[in-house]
Amino acid sequence: MPPRPHRQHSRAIVQPRPLVPAPDQPLPAVELRSPTRHPLIYRKRVARVDGRARPGDLVAIYAPPWGNSEGEPALMGYGLFNPRSEIAVRVVRFSPELPDEAYWGRLLDDAVRLRRELLRLDEVTDAYRVIHGEEDDLPRLVVDRYGDTLSAEVFSLGILQRCEQLLAMLAERLGTHHTLIQTAPNVLAHEGFDEPPRASEGLPSSVTIREFGTRFRVRFAGGHKTGYFCDQRDNRRQLAQYCAGRSVLDLCCYTGGFAVQAKKLGGAAEVTAVDLDAQPLEIARENANLNQVRIKFIQADVFPYMRDMLRAGRQYDVVILDPPKLIRSRAEIEEGTRKHFDLNRLAMQLVRPGGIMLSCTCAGLLSEGEFVRLLHAAARQAGPLDESLGPGRHAPRSMRVLAKSGAAPDHPIASNCPETEYLNAVWMTFGE
Repeated sequence: MPPRPHRQHSRAIVQPRPLVPAPDQPLPAVELRSPTRHPLIYRKRVARVDGRARPGDLVAIYAPPWGNSEGEPALMGYGLFNPRSEIAVRVVRFSPELPDEAYWGRLLDDAVRLRRELLRLDEVTDAYRVIHGEEDDLPRLVVDRYGDTLSAEVFSLGILQRCEQLLAMLAERLGTHHTLIQTAPNVLAHEGFDEPPRASEGLPSSVTIREFGTRFRVRFAGGHKTGYFCDQRDNRRQLAQYCAGRSVLDLCCYTGGFAVQAKKLGGAAEVTAVDLDAQPLEIARENANLNQVRIKFIQADVFPYMRDMLRAGRQYDVVILDPPKLIRSRAEIEEGTRKHFDLNRLAMQLVRPGGIMLSCTCAGLLSEGEFVRLLHAAARQAGPLDESLGPGRHAPRSMRVLAKSGAAPDHPIASNCPETEYLNAVWMTFGE
């Protein structure tokens, strides 16, 4: 299946389509070179495509039987097709049974049941992830609930075409009244289309949500992802447990989630929060005011800021380092890994002996094992200056890993798509 060049698309390509095609419309077929249980089917695995297939179509997927690449292809399942994407087909059902409206409804029911009945998230928050893409069998669709609003981020053409109907069905199950649909960054390059945000009538510009009793403002215009980072919810609560009466430094604080919870839930003596971007810091200040807590917010690049603190001899009892995504593609692995190393080496020097540091990465291409090895390597260069090791060289610093965690459980990981695990959080303590 040769790649097709990206070109300016017509408005027709992004128009809503029904979840279930009309019975008198036969589905185009896509034939694979070999069977798979992975929900993302790359172009190189595709052997033949029905000439009728158009971008966003629901297609029938055929593959040879297991262990017999020469066998007669059999119906393996159904997926959403996009010839402009490197991922040509995104599987929506591994079954010869057509995904009808009842099937889509069962997927939404299962997703809602997990969050509300098993995890019982409504008891502690009104902001959580309801749909987590492939992990909820809804490929490339992310939906977060913020109070009365469902905020969706879409990563594929086929899902965009069906998103409005899915959100309407989801809203019926949750009792919400507003929706926002936004496409993910780089979707034009990856999927060959782009689309401005689609908002329901009367969508407020912001909402105030609660998380373990703490209130946060979520703005929908200009925010990252769907507007707020629900994935760090449990890590924010855990971090607060170490903060009573202590000094806290929150690096790359964004809208102040860790900083506010350190003060509000944790009772920190003092909290300093640093971020480069003015707009998130404005919301962070609002969040502090909402909860009547005093936090020192600083707009600065964290690299020179940390160096200034080191020159001043400043250290903190608790340090949080949660940078934005530094590795977005394989081409960025080397540079992004180096940035993670440099950030952590500096941050480790700001932790007071006996203090704790939480270091995070949301770069899915940097595995947990690689990240932990990076942290150990950074600690080996995070001690005091030691000229005997060479000019400007630092001695090793004693570091112990206390725990490792990830995203909150409303961000599950599917067994047939484990590479979608993206958030790694490592808890450390330091000696001299």
